[in-house]
Amino acid sequence: MKRRAIIVGVIIVAVVFGAFAVKHFMAGSEGPAAGAAKEIYYCPMHPNYTSDKPGDCPICGMSLVKREVKPQEPSKQAGERKILYYRNPMNPAVTSPVPMKDQMGMDYVPVYEEAPAKTGGAEVYISPEKQQLIGVKKGRVEKRKLSGQILTVGRVAYDPALFTAQQEYLQTFKSSRTIHKDDGYIDEQSAAFIKSMKQKLLAMGMSEDEITELEKQGKPQQNLYLPTSEDKNVWVYVTIYEYEAELVKAGTPVEVRAMAYPGQVFEGKVIAVTPIIETATRTLKVRALVDNTENKLKLEMFVNVVIKYDLGDKLAVPEEAVMHAGTRDIVFVAGTTGHFEPRVVTLGSKAQGYYEVLRGLSENEEVVTSGNFLIDSESKLNAVLNKTAEPNK
Repeated sequence: MKRRAIIVGVIIVAVVFGAFAVKHFMAGSEGPAAGAAKEIYYCPMHPNYTSDKPGDCPICGMSLVKREVKPQEPSKQAGERKILYYRNPMNPAVTSPVPMKDQMGMDYVPVYEEAPAKTGGAEVYISPEKQQLIGVKKGRVEKRKLSGQILTVGRVAYDPALFTAQQEYLQTFKSSRTIHKDDGYIDEQSAAFIKSMKQKLLAMGMSEDEITELEKQGKPQQNLYLPTSEDKNVWVYVTIYEYEAELVKAGTPVEVRAMAYPGQVFEGKVIAVTPIIETATRTLKVRALVDNTENKLKLEMFVNVVIKYDLGDKLAVPEEAVMHAGTRDIVFVAGTTGHFEPRVVTLGSKAQGYYEVLRGLSENEEVVTSGNFLIDSESKLNAVLNKTAEPNK
């Protein structure tokens, strides 16, 4: 009987001790920071390799770097937003950090924090210290007057072929008008011939307005062949590239300089742009009428030309903010909490160090103008790290 009691006592002690040991073991495995985010170290050269403790990369030997953890914002109830400040209802430029009334007794309007944009994990967080280290600078998207200039070359026109084509067109045009005056109609053959001659002039670089003026004058443009003392202007044929065609239109001002007359500028304007591109050089010929009052510019003289264009008021982004990635143009938009969102944009013409924004950005948004390549690298690195579920052991 006494032996049985001893055995039962031993069994009870063993059970109690076992339960205590299991509880102690589970508590020890959770560690003092149970539930806390696990620290991850990665290799800068091989981001796919990660570890839960400091050390060296077994591939290249570089020291592992601790992954920067994005700060967690305090959770808010659905629909709850933080009030940034209060704004005067009649004068939005006047603000207050606390509720108040204006001189008319109207309550200031609260301005709430905007909800963070959903970027599907594409955004990247850079701490203020790291931004300073990599030299992050920002610029603002805003409307501004864009204008620029094209620096190119040209020659004073000596074009007997166009001069002859104008003569032929005028002869046919006058003959058809004489027939119409006598018989009251123009036969189909004459009309077709006039149309054909007109198409030839258009292909050689004349505009519709020029041809109409040519019909009124009744004589070809003598300054294309042998200028007389009465001719105060000369034609200058200017070369522009295909991508510049949108910037040059009839009426665009030009400045011409010749090596023979250092420091002297001859002013003029674009009259027409030829509709046909040179296949080999991918260039267009621009016809400009330039002042030559003193008869200094000679036929076939080579000249330097400045074409000044004006795009008007456009939404613009600094060119330093744009990253050209293949067929896409990307801009990093800066948030208010150290977050940067990559944004694909559609751009227009470039002028004065800015790109015209067609789609993708809004006025007053802040964009990264310096350090964007390092932010892009950080974004791609985070994308790789986010795919790594568990550190390598």
